[in-house]
Amino acid sequence: MNVLKTGFLFSLLTVLLVAAGQLIGGPHGATTAFVLALIMNLGAYWFSDKIVLAMYRAKPLSEGDAPQVYRIVRELAQRIGMPMPRLYWLPAVTPNAFATGRSPKHAAVAVTSGILEIMGEEELKGVLAHELSHVKNRDTLVMSVAAAVAGAITMLADWARWAAMFGGGRNDRRGGNAAAQAVALIAIAILAPLAAMLIQLAISRTREYGADETGARLTGNPHGLASALEKLDAAVRAHPLPNANPATAHLCIVNPLSAGAIAKLFSTHPPIAERVRRLRSMRL
Repeated sequence: MNVLKTGFLFSLLTVLLVAAGQLIGGPHGATTAFVLALIMNLGAYWFSDKIVLAMYRAKPLSEGDAPQVYRIVRELAQRIGMPMPRLYWLPAVTPNAFATGRSPKHAAVAVTSGILEIMGEEELKGVLAHELSHVKNRDTLVMSVAAAVAGAITMLADWARWAAMFGGGRNDRRGGNAAAQAVALIAIAILAPLAAMLIQLAISRTREYGADETGARLTGNPHGLASALEKLDAAVRAHPLPNANPATAHLCIVNPLSAGAIAKLFSTHPPIAERVRRLRSMRL
């Protein structure tokens, strides 16, 4: 299923880029956009983990700096039957964590420095088990690719906006209507970010519930993860994660962006209260 969803994301990116290329530069633009789409698709698959880590300016985490994290991850990885992932840290006081990578053999788990300061042993174990569950279930393949695709779609919106401003397509030799093309470009500029957000919503919410449950069963203590989620939610509300990119928000264990009022309806994560309720009602 994850393979099919990844293929859908690649196909969607290709179609959108080719359509925009056609509007901006005619057949030549469509051909150029198709080549660009192939390059982006290959890059999103092979280098999605590196792209995401670079976006967050993540640094490798050494065992000497965080022996507790290494001990917990090593223990959980052995228990779940997967290779030890690479570990990274983000120099941010806002507590959060995410996993990325196309497979368990190419996975990385990143934590902020803030999460190490506020989490107890069982809470940290619950957070790391949640992230390893994403890796084991290969959720990170779809989630990392979705992040790269969402970023590319956002870039597409910028292209369309600039093309509309500077009269893209008005020299179209096919005799197309320049005004209609301008309207189409403006529509892409407006709808592309919405499409990126809908992609994230579609792939993220149910996965969080699944990773919560799997992580709780892995540790044998759903209350540890529930307590961690409550702490994370309160901390992010007070101080959203710096450098957080909306295109990658769905990767984090809790939404790293501030989300109030209407924004909650379009959050990439299910409500924390519901996640906590489900965890505290689990019977192992």
